[in-house]
Amino acid sequence: MLQACKSIQWLRFVIGILILSLSLSACVPTAKSTDPSSVSTGIISVVAAENFYGDIARQIGGTHVSVTSILSDPNVDPHEYESNVQNAIAVSNAQLVIENGDGYDSWMDKLLSASPNPNRVVLTAAELVQHKLPDNVHYWYSPDNMQNFAQAIADSLKKLDSKDAAEFDSNLAAFKQSLNQINQSVSKIQSKYAGTPVALTETIFLYQTELIGLNVLTPFDFEKAVAEGNDPPADAVALFNNQIAGRQVKVLIYNSQTVTPVTTNLQNEAKQMNIPIVAVSETMPSGKTYQQWMLDQLQELQTALGG
Repeated sequence: MLQACKSIQWLRFVIGILILSLSLSACVPTAKSTDPSSVSTGIISVVAAENFYGDIARQIGGTHVSVTSILSDPNVDPHEYESNVQNAIAVSNAQLVIENGDGYDSWMDKLLSASPNPNRVVLTAAELVQHKLPDNVHYWYSPDNMQNFAQAIADSLKKLDSKDAAEFDSNLAAFKQSLNQINQSVSKIQSKYAGTPVALTETIFLYQTELIGLNVLTPFDFEKAVAEGNDPPADAVALFNNQIAGRQVKVLIYNSQTVTPVTTNLQNEAKQMNIPIVAVSETMPSGKTYQQWMLDQLQELQTALGG
């Protein structure tokens, strides 16, 4: 019954979008060209499902892009997000749409289907990044993935605005250069703390624990279940509790956007045992760039590991 109600609600939403699109088309002038490669004047309209992708598009596009990021509140669980009419309007008017893919932001695929446009460019990180961990869609936590994806963004912007290609290339080079700061921070932590046992409440930080060489003791079944919004297995919870109670880990790294009674209990236990806690997020905090966000979290981790 609940599923049927949701289906009816989504159907009403789609019908509303179609009616709105028809209304807009009646009062908006037809574009001069339907060829994306010919859009060489004006500002490129970019819609990013997540704000970190939007930030990178803004860094590369500079003054030649207008970016709308849909998921931008680090206090909201992105897994529970539901799109709205404003999102649909933004996507219907976008020349470039950026999404993560692999089910992380499936609502974006529904918005794209509701306003089909053969000339719209859609970039999906899941289809373009080269480093993927098993059952882990948090690709943006890998600097190499973001460098790879930034290249795809730059290439798309050059297709949409060929006259400013040189500026896009220059901005891309600056972005790639800035990622060295993140890699240097990772190397610095690795040189001192590789092999250190840590705990994770979720899979999100595995891309960086792998780079640093930290020893993640948390059962993967626990991390995966929390990441997918499910209850972790009882034996995994018990093992995690024992690791905290026995001070087997030096740091607890938790995803501040997927908080559950179980993860909250583990945080409280870690505090009682004087185990440092490092919060990481899925959505970039307001006022930060992607690079600043990653560097801030790595600095907090380094401080925690240092005791």
